[in-house]
Amino acid sequence: MSEINRKTGIIGKKLGMTQVFAENGNVSVVTLIEAGPCTVIQVKTKERDGYAAVKLGFQEIIKTKRVNKPMKGMFDKAGQKPHRLLREFRVGASESALKVGDMVTVAGFAAGDVVKVSGTSKGKGFQGVMKRHNYRGGPGSHGSMFNRAPGSIGASSFPSRVWKNTGLPGHMGAVRVTVSNLRVVDVKPEQNLLIIKGAVPGPTGNIVEITK
Repeated sequence: MSEINRKTGIIGKKLGMTQVFAENGNVSVVTLIEAGPCTVIQVKTKERDGYAAVKLGFQEIIKTKRVNKPMKGMFDKAGQKPHRLLREFRVGASESALKVGDMVTVAGFAAGDVVKVSGTSKGKGFQGVMKRHNYRGGPGSHGSMFNRAPGSIGASSFPSRVWKNTGLPGHMGAVRVTVSNLRVVDVKPEQNLLIIKGAVPGPTGNIVEITK
């Protein structure tokens, strides 16, 4: 079993948020993440693949019939059981110590580490410009008829079209978000648990990637 390299990431599942108390009585809002254990499924090298990376698998699949043939071939080649989730993490040339079959765990993290967490944000459906783009809106009384509307988007005679990237109503959320500079408060290897100060993207149960 190999511990995580200092710059390699790990896959986890957001369990929810709570609060912890420090020895001096200060309270911190934290997020609980079940991180790993992750199995190394593939190791990519700069010579063979053009870049160095490791592909990690998270959550073994019990029923192998749920795996399609291309994925089954990849897992068979690695000699590993099928996993539900796969994520690839770039690594440096000096971090090629990981081999196929190694286990990546939270033991490579420590309290005080600064990490970034990536995941899919909560979907908020179709939203107007005030919620989606923080527009101020118009007067809300005296029959202005212009309260939460986007306002004029015309451009007169030039360029006689709507400018690209004009903020308009539309689908909001459900996009990939990365939050940087989050600090690890505590690590519980026996429970595969990372306790991170602050909020991470997505709802409870969301799959996230944690990297240093």
